Amino acid sequence: MVQKQKTLDLTIIGAGMIVTDVLLPSALQLQRTGVVGEITVCDLRESALRALRENRELREAFPGQSFTTCPETGSGDSDDPELYKKVLARKYPYHLAIVALPDHLHYPVLKGVLPFNQHILCVKPLVLKYAQALEIEKEARERGVFIGVEYHKRFDRRALLARKHYRNGDLGDFALGEAKLIEPYFYRHSNFQNWFTCPNTDPFVYVGCHYVDLVCFITGLKPVEVSVTGRQGRFPNGKEGYLWSNGRVVFENGGILSVNNGLGYPDDSAGGNDQGLIMYFDGDDCGGLLAHDDHNRGVEYGFARNVAKRFQYLNPDFFRTVPWEGPGLKPVGYGFDSVAATLLNASAIEAQADEYPGRALEIRRAAIAAADARGLIATPANSAYNELVQEAARLSILNGGDLAVIDYRGAVPAVKLKK
Repeated sequence: MVQKQKTLDLTIIGAGMIVTDVLLPSALQLQRTGVVGEITVCDLRESALRALRENRELREAFPGQSFTTCPETGSGDSDDPELYKKVLARKYPYHLAIVALPDHLHYPVLKGVLPFNQHILCVKPLVLKYAQALEIEKEARERGVFIGVEYHKRFDRRALLARKHYRNGDLGDFALGEAKLIEPYFYRHSNFQNWFTCPNTDPFVYVGCHYVDLVCFITGLKPVEVSVTGRQGRFPNGKEGYLWSNGRVVFENGGILSVNNGLGYPDDSAGGNDQGLIMYFDGDDCGGLLAHDDHNRGVEYGFARNVAKRFQYLNPDFFRTVPWEGPGLKPVGYGFDSVAATLLNASAIEAQADEYPGRALEIRRAAIAAADARGLIATPANSAYNELVQEAARLSILNGGDLAVIDYRGAVPAVKLKK
């Protein structure tokens, strides 16, 4: 059955790399199909908004389309940390907001957005503490606000296939795994150097969370122990951060996942980054194996002109803009699918709420519960184990890699260092 959709205006809070590369082009494509209406991008840095306006690839892909910015380009930076609230105050309730800010800002900004009753897509991780996730989930449910968390690897067909086979019992019992996600060195020269500091975050929390979530998504297992060791270094501006990390997550069945992360993949190397997942399983007097090479998906280009890096591994599966039957270019890949899933879900909720206005809150809450139970879109309710892992990881890395345990025995799960 085809769901009815309602066109919803969208406010994007943040104008960083993920907005340029994935979120804004996804929104512009959904604007073409009538899911998204007016788009407003809000950021304190006028230079970041100007860069979005002048982005050649966006102009090429979406000719004739536009978005507004706050502040307006050419007006200078803003020093108002609550500027986004002034933007949302002008919006109708139960439209859309995307939170695309550094990790440590998610909680206060989510708390600031919720009173405006906007359906929300938040980049991962949702927040850094489990109690905060519960708080956000409770208030959103009461308001009938749908929240999706942008763990895009869930929408990779490889992950969906792996989930099906593991849940069918085809692979056996998860025993041992290794994941890696090393981002490019140039991240150190980006805005990361202003916020990716030791007190705020680390590579395990920032990108390792993708693969921890993915293993949980595939297996349904709960993480119970976490240890993370970090290697510190200085950014070009002199600020200190964890530039490399090694984590270990133990799951409730005794399965062990090692996770290596960092900001140091050579910029001149062929890939956009280095990432992948290997999982081993115990079967019936045999072993099982799952291996995802997310670094090189079998596409190699040797460019002759117009690019700085001649030889490249291209990933056609995450996010690319390609020719289509309409004007410009169309985004494809699981990065787009992930963004679209949350925004389409919110659009369908509001179409139904408009059809039965007397039951609007009931409809919204029922849709939230259905998404929680389905477990494909990450929501505060069905992915809160990530907040437990992040909280345990931060406790561990700030204590020199000591083991942190997640205790599920009480009324509310708790994180503490192992004695």
